[in-house]
Parts: sequence; structure tokens; C-alpha cells
Amino acid sequence: MASPTEITTTQLARLIGTPLAPVLIDVRIDEDYDADPYLIPGAVRYRFDDMDRCATDLGGLSAVVYCQKGFKISQGAAALLRTRGVTAETLEGGHVAWRAAGLPLVNAAKLPKHQAKGHTLWVTRHRPKIDRIACPWLIRRFVDPKAQFLFVAPSQVLNVADKFSATPFDVEDVFWSHRGDTCTFDTMISEFGIGNEALDRLATIVRGADTDRHELAPESAGLLAASLGLSRMYRDDLEQMETGFLLYDAFYRWARDATNETHDWPSTGNSA
Repeated sequence: MASPTEITTTQLARLIGTPLAPVLIDVRIDEDYDADPYLIPGAVRYRFDDMDRCATDLGGLSAVVYCQKGFKISQGAAALLRTRGVTAETLEGGHVAWRAAGLPLVNAAKLPKHQAKGHTLWVTRHRPKIDRIACPWLIRRFVDPKAQFLFVAPSQVLNVADKFSATPFDVEDVFWSHRGDTCTFDTMISEFGIGNEALDRLATIVRGADTDRHELAPESAGLLAASLGLSRMYRDDLEQMETGFLLYDAFYRWARDATNETHDWPSTGNSA
């Protein structure tokens, strides 16, 4: 049984991908990390003896700290964070338990270079509709919670990427883009290695909406309609993106927890 300051892999897995997810702090020693350079989705690395900086960076947010097996390093680091006013838990069993449970892990080699303040920076075409909202949502929820996104004129995406050391996505002839009949959302799930049943289901919906193949999933037409509505409601791309995250949060929770639920009248035992 987990202690009051521990969280189990099952409990943490339910939080990842949702707005309620804590900040994940990987404090494995370099030797352990180098032997298995994968991160729990959304995790950032800190030295276990650098918790002062970590506490400052957290800015009052709650955290889950994990090391290789969940013993002295993570428990000591979490205890230090708590002395600095941070609500910090440790992951029972650490990285080893997460991997043993077969839960998704981000391939750290695929992460773009971080900026000076520790976040990744991405750039794409302005006036986003589907893929260019879905991908930032995926990155924020499963890869880098601090990621920042630049929306610029299509002709300037690669120039901005070069001048500002940003990673271009969802434009032609770049790594993070459509491949064959799949879209950029599919590419990111595959390359980062974060696929699960709910994300794969959501990816089909996104693909159908983004490539005008609504026969792939009945929900694709609804996602397209909602996305086009949002694009008419907002002039500011970042405001539209942040609001659009709520849409993907809802679709993800439906894909994970509610696909068997229906709604009808008169009500039945399997309807809301």
C-alpha cells in the first residue's frame, strides 16, 4: 500500500493527459537515465540536489517526483520540496515500476532542444483549425507542459524556425508533419512513443477531420464543425488554442472512459 506521500502507477496513469496532472520530476541519476533514456509523459529532469531551483520553477504547482526505484533519491528530493512549500509525492516503485506496468514512455531522443528557460518552442502556420490545435494539446499534455507555440504566416514558418531555434510542425517537408495518409498528430504519437488505446482512438478522429475523411470515425465531422466554429470566434491564435484544448480534453476523456455510454430519450440504463 502506498504511503500518504506516494502515488501508484495506476493513479498517476489516470492523471496524465488531463488538466489535473501534476508536474512530473525525473531525478534519476545520470547512470540510470543513460541506461534507459525514456521519460514518463510530461516529465522534466532535475538533479536530485537541485530542489531549490525546482521549487522556484514549480511556482506553487504540485509535483510527483520519481527516481529509478522510488527509494532514497526521489523520497529525499520530494521531502526537500515539501520543506519549500511544494505539495510533492513520490511514485511508488519509480521508473522501474512504470516501465514494468507497460505504460507509455516518451523517447527523450525525439525531444526538440529546450530553450534557455527549459521549455520547447514550436512554430507553425497561423489560423489553426484541427492538427495545429491537436498537436499543441498533445505536446502540452504528454510531452512538455511548458511548451510554447508560435503561429506565423505560412511563408515564414521555416524562417522563424531558423531565427528563433523553434521546431516547425504541420508544414510540408519537415519532420513533424503529415506522412502518407496520416496527419501530424499521428506522427507525434508514433515518434514520441506515447500511443495508448484512447490516444489511438482520438488520432483516428483527428485524422478523419483533418483530411476530410469523415468515414474514419463518426466523431470526425463534429470535431471539424467545432474547430471551424472556434476559428470564427477568435482572432488571436493563442486564445483559440487555449480554448481548443478544452475540446481535446473532452474528446480524450470520452475516448478513454465513455465510449460505451449513450444518450437517448426515454433514458435507458446505459445512457446519461
